Order: sequence, then C-alpha cells, then structure tokens
Amino acid sequence: MSKPVPPNSASRRMTLKAVARELNVSTATISNAFNRPDQLSASLRDHILLECKRLGYHGPNAAARSLRTGATGIVGVMLAERLSYNFRDSCATEFLQGVSEVLDDARANLLLMPGRDEFYHEQSMESIPDRYIVYGPPRDLSVLDRLVRQHKPVVTVDFTLENHLSLNVDNYGGAKQAADHVFSHTRGDVVVIGLRLTLSDDVGRIDSGELFDAKTSISRQRLEAYRDSALAHNYTLGDDRVWNTHESTWADGVKAAHEALAMNPRPTAMLCMSDQLALAALSVARDMGLSVPEDVRIVGFDDIPEARQMHPTITTVYQPSIEKGRLAAMMVLNPERYESRVLPTHLKIRETG
Repeated sequence: MSKPVPPNSASRRMTLKAVARELNVSTATISNAFNRPDQLSASLRDHILLECKRLGYHGPNAAARSLRTGATGIVGVMLAERLSYNFRDSCATEFLQGVSEVLDDARANLLLMPGRDEFYHEQSMESIPDRYIVYGPPRDLSVLDRLVRQHKPVVTVDFTLENHLSLNVDNYGGAKQAADHVFSHTRGDVVVIGLRLTLSDDVGRIDSGELFDAKTSISRQRLEAYRDSALAHNYTLGDDRVWNTHESTWADGVKAAHEALAMNPRPTAMLCMSDQLALAALSVARDMGLSVPEDVRIVGFDDIPEARQMHPTITTVYQPSIEKGRLAAMMVLNPERYESRVLPTHLKIRETG
C-alpha cells in the first residue's frame, strides 16, 4: 500500500535523493524510470512513476543535469537546405518520421538545423546538441566544420564524412536497375531530369564540367549509373539529354519536363531523380496529350506515397526512407554499436514504365 503523502509535501520541493529514500530504491532507478525506460521492467517503471506523481516529483531537473554533465539530451538534425523545403519533400518527411520515432522512445529532443551558412553568423546553434545527424551534404559545406569542431558524435546520411559514421542507400545500384529497365524496353531518345547535379539554381541542361563529385552527391551517383547503363545498351546520354533542377519541386519538374518533351525528336522515356519530378513530368505529358507509357515512359526514384497513389502509378526505385531515419537515430544515439551502412534499393515496376 502507498504511504500517505507527508503534511505540507506539496509545498516542499522533492529532490531525487528524497524520492529515492521515500521509495527505498536507488537514485539511478528513479532516473532510469524517467530517462532510460528500457533499463527497468514495465511494472517497476509504472510503479515508480505513479509514486513520483503522488509525491509531486516530476523527474530530474533537465537544466541542472545539463549544467552538471554538459549534456542537453538534444539531437541536432542538419538538413541540406532551408528548413521549409524539407516539409514540402515527402522523402525528407518520411526520413524525419523515422528519426522522430526513435528519439521519442529514447526521450530525446530534436533540433532541426538548416544547411546554409547564412543562418549561423553570430549564432552558436551548433553548440546546443549533444550529437548530430547530417541529412544530405549541406548547401554550404563550410557549416560541417562547425559540427566537426564540437567533437561530438556525427552520423552523415546520403554522403560520407571522414572519421564519422555514414548511412547511405545504394543509389548507383537502384538507378542502374531503373535505367537498364528503360533501355531494355525503349526505342528512341531517353532524357534525364536530374536533381541538384550542380550548384546552379537554374533549371536547364547540364555542363559536365560543373557537376558535383560523386563522393558527395547521390544525384551524381545516379547519373553515372544512368550513363553506364546507356553505354551498355549502345546509347550515349550526353549533356544535351540531361536537365538539372535546383529542388525536387513541382515547379522545377514542370519546367524541366516542358523543355525536354519539346525536343525534336521527342524523347520516349524520362529518367527522373525523384518521384516529385516524375509526377511533374507525368502532368506535363498529359497536358501535351501524350499517353504514358505508350508515348513516353516515366521512371522516378524514392517510392514516396504519392507515387503509389497516383494513377497511373509511378515506376520508381524504392528506398527505405522511414527505416533510414530510424537507423540514423539509433546510430547517433549509440555510435559504439554500429558501423557505416549501405541500405539496398530496388526497382518497383508500375504503370508509367
């Protein structure tokens, strides 16, 4: 039976030690009930939390713990671009969903950080988190130096950073599958609607001399796979057949698709580096009175929910975005338990291709 609450206890602030004495358990057990639930049985944790509520104790003081240990309990997620872009991108939101699920279970907090240097002038945002997930190479690579100087755990996603854990998907392999499928089933010109292949903000054909390096750019890896597949099928994907878009957005996709489908001869297939770009291309093709896939095949990358819900459904390369987010969070919380990983991708053949 629970002990009665001592007189005037509501006005007396309970400390961790006082609660431990009251419940006849260690201070570590009380702390684990609030911060590390996996260390206790469910019944013991429920009992301790109920008793703490009765005593008016709401857990260890986070501010005091931070001052004492230097830890904030915050995981920083640095995004490649401005914050708003990631809330419009289904692939990014699925990744953040996976990250959030793991951080929720770990009772950890999340700080979203933009990957542009302009947000860090005279600021020390990067000093707040205990550890970092870097989702894609930041637009301004100089901000990576700010993180490295903190000497805290860093996990990079979709690129690698020397001496730090990385988590990637098989971009080359997935893109190669997509291109092999297209070249095996297509007669005629093939074009690529690329994504962030160069630093340019403009939508238009690429200049190979301006391409990002394949070590830091998943889009470059996909382009190399498309070009290798083309050569294997006796076709050349020259710069005049490859468009660059600055963002995986409807507007950029529509502009690139309009230009590509206005070519003479008109292409009979489009390899798109994201599903959002593929959806935009599908809309343009329909507006031009073209049948998909009879007149033009369209293949995307990512397998976002919209790719499965649209009619016709989008042929695309599946990557496990939610699982990638979960694994990135587990890696950054317990880096000593993990090694760098490359997750598999595979082609989903649907109605557009």
